[in-house]
Formats: sequence, C-alpha cells, structure tokens
Amino acid sequence: VQLQASGGGLVQAGGSLRLSCAASGRFFSSYVMAWFRQAPGKEREFVSGIMYQGANTYYADSVKGRFTISRDNAKNTVYLQMNSLKTEDTAIYYCAAGRTVVPAKWDAGMDYWGAGTLVTVSS
Repeated sequence: VQLQASGGGLVQAGGSLRLSCAASGRFFSSYVMAWFRQAPGKEREFVSGIMYQGANTYYADSVKGRFTISRDNAKNTVYLQMNSLKTEDTAIYYCAAGRTVVPAKWDAGMDYWGAGTLVTVSS
C-alpha cells in the first residue's frame, strides 16, 4: 500500500483546510486509516482515526469538534477536514494505514505511512 497525502498549505488562524490521502493497491476498505502530525521539536502524535467502513471515528482531544475524518472506499481516499485552525495545529500531517488497530494504540497498529503534507497556520 502506498499513501500520498495532499492538501496542506498556509492558512490564517480560524481558517480551514482539507487534507486528502490517496491509497494505491487493493482492499482499501480492509485498512483502518489515521492521521498523525508532528510539530517542530515535538514527537509525532495521533490526530484522528477511522475504522474500515467509516462507522467509527476517533479524535485527539486537541482537535475534537474542529476536525472531521472521513473516507471514500470507492476512491481509496481518506480525508481530514480541519476547521477553526489554530497556530498550534502547525505541523507535518501524515496519513497511515493499518490492518489491525486497537483504538488508543494507533501508532503501534499502523503498517504503512505516507509522506507528510505541511500545514502552517499563521496568527
């Protein structure tokens, strides 16, 4: 599985961006998908995850109510809609896929990682 994230950019605080992550290969719906981010000087952290058919979604407390994850299995794509962006959301955002993931142990469950896309939120 190869993952390609896109949609990052520069936005002012309070603005919105939508990230996309396109997956190659078959059986996209067999993978749990997630977004992580890494800010300068900080460790990578979980942002949001979505289960196989999209019925269950999970969010870090820091983004809950502002970010929405979704997936389109027919297009092999997962999205992250980011609203009310804050300067502390500035980071490189990575999408990842895993066959077997236990919520709350996201990092350990990911099998494939894409190259990141940079999101910069200015004040």
